[in-house]
This record gives sequence, structure tokens and C-alpha cells, in this order.
Amino acid sequence: MILATEPVVGSGRRSRKRAAPADEESEAERTEALGERSVRLARFYQGKIETVPTVPVRGMSDFALWYTPGIAAVCREISATPDAAFELTGRWNTIAIVTDGSRVLGLGNIGPDAALPVMEGKALLFKALGGVNAIPIPILTSSPEQIVETVLRLAPAFAGINLEDIASPKCFQVLEELQRRLPIPVWHDDQLGTAASTVAGLVNALELTGRSIGSVRTVLLGAGAANIATARLLVALGHDAGRISLVDQLGILQPDREDMDELMLKNRWKYRLALDTRGGGRTGDLAVALDGADVLLAASTPVPGTVRPEWVRTMAKEAIVFALANPLPEIWPADAKAAGAAIVATGRSDFPNQVNNSLIFPAVFRGVLDARARSIPDAIVLAAAQELARRAADRGLSADHILPTMDERDVFPHVAAAVAECAVSLGIARRRHSREEFLARARELMARPVELAEALAKAGLTHPMPDDPGSGGTAR
Repeated sequence: MILATEPVVGSGRRSRKRAAPADEESEAERTEALGERSVRLARFYQGKIETVPTVPVRGMSDFALWYTPGIAAVCREISATPDAAFELTGRWNTIAIVTDGSRVLGLGNIGPDAALPVMEGKALLFKALGGVNAIPIPILTSSPEQIVETVLRLAPAFAGINLEDIASPKCFQVLEELQRRLPIPVWHDDQLGTAASTVAGLVNALELTGRSIGSVRTVLLGAGAANIATARLLVALGHDAGRISLVDQLGILQPDREDMDELMLKNRWKYRLALDTRGGGRTGDLAVALDGADVLLAASTPVPGTVRPEWVRTMAKEAIVFALANPLPEIWPADAKAAGAAIVATGRSDFPNQVNNSLIFPAVFRGVLDARARSIPDAIVLAAAQELARRAADRGLSADHILPTMDERDVFPHVAAAVAECAVSLGIARRRHSREEFLARARELMARPVELAEALAKAGLTHPMPDDPGSGGTAR
């Protein structure tokens, strides 16, 4: 999910905010209607996922194989060789989705109970798009140390961990500590998924506008989870750190800011970026940062007008503008283009160039699970981003097509294979196959959920949408 990270202030912005377009009210009405229907369907279906046996149960005698006494032999094998759990149980394809509910998209700190529907939805995406079994685990703590300890104790059941909707900056601490201490892949989607999809879109936007990553000047609006990870990936890709400006609610992040001592103590990730980028050589607010910039990557306040058209006009010719806040972008695409932007992306599906981390995380986990990788370093994140960019380029790039859409399902196995191949090349894979073999396996496993869904619907085991015309059902 693209997160609104931090409110950003600029001189006089609120008083001169652009009037909402005529369709904004209708968009709000559609959003409200979707919410009402979602509640009805949640009550009808009472959950988005369930546990289904993968083995035949022909009669009670089969439980002697699947449980006691036969299962004791399986346990002894795993006791002797712990990695055998990946061969003899479903662990090989099962991950945990862990949250404390402290930073849920558009809702903020709603706690673990209220976050469960989002985690269920994430589990559904993992299965439908990646063929990955994902278990939602909201946990009742806000302490980063307790989150880490809880996950460490749960880890023997899983082949990977997906952290979700954990507030910044503790999300960085939790991710780094778990990556250090666990021998399985750990991923924070609000950081890495969003950053990877952003980088993928930017790679193609730079190609279209005749720029190179090593020469552009980039402004990142919002210095939360997504943009801090994005800045790190950009530097790893070859972007000059001294040509990056991060802007938060206090303006450009740079070493002479009055809050540097506080950041050093409370948010060492922002502190380190302030030192590494030195504000891109600038001090001041967003307007100052954007003057002459080639690229704006905004993941901040979901209020159109946060980025003003007159500021976009000061950017370099054929500027690139990513306005990724949800549910509303920081600037409407039409306004950005009218102000001179050549390429505009948002986090929404109803505009061209949706930057959607659902293009990334199902395939990344499919790849690392198939390779049985021990971790997910930034090299793997970049491999996923670059493969995603290549898949869009294969279909032809244009100002309105810099990323694949969610409907292009053939993209996912290729990204998974690129990830698995990268894990092998890095020496962190327990299973070493060729890219072609990984691709074939990803295609097989990613096709299975579609086949299952069709079979369940045909058998009447999945009820049709109760309030669809012609479905014959009513929400209970």
C-alpha cells in the first residue's frame, strides 16, 4: 500500500489550494459506497481466507498417516534435520503477515483488532497473485522490542515474514533487527514494496525523457517509510546522494536543521539521510527544493494542493512527477501536466501509471520462497524493480504506460524468477536452479489459485457476491 507518510508545509500553501475538480465529489461518493458494500460483504462471507486440506482424507483411517501415530516419524526427521520442515510440511510456502496496527493506510493507529481486515485482504492478494499461503497475525503490542520478540518466537512456523502497517520510525528498527536475527526472508512492504514499484516506474520515466539515474536531481516529498527506503534504493542504483532532497513537515532535510540532535536520538534513518544527502545542496521548503529538479517522488499528505502547479512549473523541462498519496494525490495529474510535467504517476488505479506495490510483493515472495532464500537484501529488491520495468518496456513505453497494470498477470512469474535467480547469484539460496526452472515453477504455483477459485465457484463452494445483479443472493 502507498502510505501517506507525513504532512508537509510550504509557504502559504493552504490559503491558495486549488479548488477540487468536479468529479472529486463523485469519487468520494464512490468510495463511501464501496465501503458500505465492503461491510455488507464482510458480514456475509465472515472472512476472506480459510484453511483447506491439501491431502486426501478418504476415511478415519487416513488420520493415522496425517496425525498419530504416523506423524511421529515425520517429527523425528525434522528433529534430526530442522530444514526438513521445508520439505515435509507446508512451511515452504507459508508466511506470516505481522502488524501492530499502528499505521494502517488512510486510518492511522487503529490497533491490531481493527487492522485484521486489512491483513486478511493482504493474505488474499498473496494467494491470488503469488500462490503464497499467508497467515494474518495482528499482535497486541506497540513496542518494537516486543514485536521483534514475538516474531522470533513464531518464526519456526514460517518460511518468511511480511511486516505490515507498522508506524515509522519503529518499522525500520523492527525490520533491521528481524533481518539480522532470522534465517528466513523478512520484508516490510510499506518500505520495500512501495520503494521497488516507485523505482521501477522511475527507471522507465527516465528512459522516456532521455535522462540517466546518475545525472538527475530528485526531490522526495515525505520522509516516512516509503521514501526513506526509496532514497536508499536510488543511491544503490547509482543516483548521486548529493542530488537528492528529502522534504518533510519542517522543510528540506539537511545537516543544519535545528532538529538534528533529536533525529540522531529518535530517528537515525532520517538523520543518516540528512548527512548523506546534505539536502541536495539546498535549505528551505518544498518550493526551494523543486526549483530546477528533474523528479518529484511524493508520498506525503493525501490532499490535492500539497504540491502546487506553480512549483511544478519551476522544475526542469519534461519533469517527472509521482504523486503517490492515497486516496487523493498531492496534485491532480491534469494539473501537474498542465504545469509542464511530462510523466505523472499516482497510487490510484483510475489514473494512468498506478504505482502499486501489489506488482511487487507477491512475486518477490514467490521468488524467495522458491529459491528458499535466507534473506531479502536490497539487491533482490532492485532485481524485482528492474524486471518489472523491463516487462513494461517489452509492451512499449509511453507517458501513460511506465509500469505494467495489475491485469498483466504474466508479469508476476518473470519478476519471481528474477528474484530467485538473484538470490542464487548472491549465495543466499538453499535451492539453486536456472532462471527457466524458477520461471516454470512460478507459473505453475501462481496459476493454481486461479484454478482453485474457478473450481470452488463451479462447485458452489464459494458463494457468488450476494448483492450483484443476477446473483440470486442477499447479504445475511
